Amino acid sequence: MEPIKNLLFEIIDKIENTKIEEVDIEVEGVKIRVKQYLGPKEVKQVASSTPSVEIKEFIGTSETPKVEVEKPEEKKYHVIKSPLVGTFYRAPSPGAPPFVEEGDIVSKGQVLCIIEALKVMNEIESDIDGKIVKILVENGQPVEYGQELFYIEPV
Repeated sequence: MEPIKNLLFEIIDKIENTKIEEVDIEVEGVKIRVKQYLGPKEVKQVASSTPSVEIKEFIGTSETPKVEVEKPEEKKYHVIKSPLVGTFYRAPSPGAPPFVEEGDIVSKGQVLCIIEALKVMNEIESDIDGKIVKILVENGQPVEYGQELFYIEPV
């Protein structure tokens, strides 16, 4: 069941910032449906007597529309997120120098940190070439699945 759970988290992560509304998958006899709320559909109508006035109506659901505030860093920088829940470590062992520091140039495949989960040390690698702009997690801090760890400026 653990591989299916990991697949589910991977699917959610992949569709999170897309306009995909729904995904249906069947794995090992288990059917999974992931639906993403994209907000109410907006209909614009222009009153004919006063063409400069727009009337907006929200239709579809009675839920309050989701307002997502986009961080300025996310537009400019690539974000490395935690692929699992665990404890974040900046160095391979206590007393060793950190894998990376802010301002370091990294290449694709280079180890950035370790996340310990169930006594297993998982190396987290960069998926792009770039410069470490910001390290968002302190050494020894617990991290959640999908939590932002690093901002990297692509080079």
